[in-house]
Amino acid sequence: MLKKIFPKHYDNSFPGRKVALWFFYLITIMTIVRSCIHIFKSDGGAQSIATIPLDTYYQGGAEAVILIFAYWGLGQLIMGIFYLIVLANYKSLIPLMYVFMLIEYGGRFVISQYKSIETTGQAPGGIANYVLPILCLVMLILSTNQAKSYN
Repeated sequence: MLKKIFPKHYDNSFPGRKVALWFFYLITIMTIVRSCIHIFKSDGGAQSIATIPLDTYYQGGAEAVILIFAYWGLGQLIMGIFYLIVLANYKSLIPLMYVFMLIEYGGRFVISQYKSIETTGQAPGGIANYVLPILCLVMLILSTNQAKSYN
């Protein structure tokens, strides 16, 4: 499995299960769209999507949260572009990308157990913190397993 996560030579071949490839396309699109929302939406999605009650914050506090969301969006955009490069030229690195996603989404879950922020509802990202680490682990396994050939 480690040889598939860290191949000696990387190219555009993907020997894993196709569902893992298609899920990678989906998560790439999701990452880029979400990043653009955090960067370009006036509230960074903090109140309108994540239900953080910015209208109850002092102006400086609300602006700080919006800025942090925009910075987070920039980081997501960089990862999304990196995912696009992998999809275009280096599909053999998709298992490694799933390792990174597992660390990111698993880390979000762990951090959310120790740090919280007041919200007025359930944000979609909050639900994703529970689901995506499991999905990324499954996709990592599927991306390193070849489909059996039946003759």
